[in-house]
Order: sequence, then C-alpha cells, then structure tokens
Amino acid sequence: MRRKQRGRQISGILIVDKLSGMSSNDVVQRAKTLFGARKVGHTGSLDPLATGVLPLCFGEATKFSQFLLISDKKYWTRLKLGVRTASGDTDSEVLARRPSANLSLTTIEEKLKSFRGELQQVPSMYSAIKYKGKPLYKLARQGIEVEREARPINIYSNKIVGYEDDYLDLEIHCSKGTYIRTIADDLGEALGCGAHVVELRRTMAGPFTEKDLVSFDKLENAKKLNILDDLLCPISSAVRQWPTVHLNDLSAHYVRQGQPVIVPHAPSQGWVCLQNNGSEDGKFIGVGEILSDGRVAPRRLVAASA
Repeated sequence: MRRKQRGRQISGILIVDKLSGMSSNDVVQRAKTLFGARKVGHTGSLDPLATGVLPLCFGEATKFSQFLLISDKKYWTRLKLGVRTASGDTDSEVLARRPSANLSLTTIEEKLKSFRGELQQVPSMYSAIKYKGKPLYKLARQGIEVEREARPINIYSNKIVGYEDDYLDLEIHCSKGTYIRTIADDLGEALGCGAHVVELRRTMAGPFTEKDLVSFDKLENAKKLNILDDLLCPISSAVRQWPTVHLNDLSAHYVRQGQPVIVPHAPSQGWVCLQNNGSEDGKFIGVGEILSDGRVAPRRLVAASA
C-alpha cells in the first residue's frame, strides 16, 4: 500500500534571508514546518556562516530548481588579512599569522586582477563536495586530506568596497560552483599575508536579489495572519529572465503531450518560457528548448493541476 504523503501541496518559490549559523537544510526544514508544505528544497547550499539570498522551491517549483542551481551568483564578503585558517573562514584552526599592515589598496587591486575571468579553482577540503560518497568537510574534520580536481569557474567581476585596518570588503560576481572561501585563501597567499572570510552574504542568485528577500520574522508574522502563501513568488520567476513563447490552446495541448510545436516569431535558439495565452491568466506551463528545425520542444512542465 502506497504511503500517504503529509503536508500541503503548494507550489512557488520563497526567497529566504538566511541567518548566520543556520545550515541550508535547517532553513528548508523551518520553512517546511511553517508552511506545512509537502515538498520543499533549496537551490544550492550556503555555508552556515553565510547570510542572504537562498531560494527555496515548493512543490512543482522543484522541477525548475536546477536552473537556479546553475545560475550566476553575487556576494559581499569581509576578509581578515594576516590570518590563514584551514577552512578559509572562522570555522577551523588558524594555520598561520603574518603581518599585513603595509599592504596598499594599489597592491591588493593588482593582485585581484588575477582573480577575474575564466579560472580553475581547487575546492576546499571543507566543502560539501563528496568523495566516495562522503562530504569532504567530514574527512577534513577527521584530519584526512584527499586530492581534489580543479573545476572551471568564471569571476565576472570583483571589486574592493571597503578597506580598514586588516579588514577587506569585496563584492564578487561569479559563476556557479565558486567558493568564496577559496578565493579568500588564494588571495591571501598571493598577498603573502594569508586571509580568511569572517563575513559572507549572498546578494544575488540567478534572477533573485536582496529586494526579493523574506526574513524569518516576516514569515512568522505572516503565519499568524494566515497570509504565508502570499509571500511565494510564482514558479515562472525562476526563469523570468528568459524569452517567452506564447502558445495557443492547441499548441499548449500538444506541448503537454511532450510534442514539439511550431510557434510563429519564436526565438531561433536557446531555452524559453512557455505560456498558454489561451488560458484566462496567460498561464506559465513550463520551459522548452528551440530545436535545430525551429520547433519548440517541452523540457520541464508544470502539472496541469498546479
């Protein structure tokens, strides 16, 4: 007998302002409890130290979480110069202390130039990447170090937004899979003094920014007023930066059967949002991809009942 699922079947995206000290899974479980939701997942974890933009996908929105997972990110971070740690942040032992008082902004800016563009980054041993099924950070805490392959990343921009005493503030715009702690550690070594992250805030994840954030205080108040669901962004917001293809009822019917369709004035290539203009509200029904022959093929679809 099939086990009955618990919780409300609600769909949408919640942009949580993650608090420092919480794991991403902590945030998921707290939101799931508040909403009484059946299915919730995050779209790429943030370190417990980090705060800021953490999109959570509810229900049918989980079908589109991969597009947020692979999206570009922006961060604000504060580095402590002169101290190198094992993890690249405050969560591990100090490896070395070296003087940093004589570093000029010009010197730091010059070194930052080498941390822009397409790079190969070796993930920290304190990352959540798995080795033989076990997260690296668990091995690191046991004193075990394993070889890690460098991964391609792209740093679109990094700039200094503050520098006082031994504290350096940076804004970084980067591709998915970029470890800010590793940038801090590598920059510190390039400067010859060491460095680690003492504060980290994600300010953008894909189409979502700080203006979309919902705090836990706001969630708690909304629950008391029974207006929690009003805080959810529509599923389509996960891909709102994509071009939209407008379908009539007949085309939407074929798309829901998994069949590619010809749509006048559709883009010539790439991924697109699919919207059924035959429905009263111009309903978002999923995402598709333009085939080489110009037809629009469905790739991820929202359940008709959602």
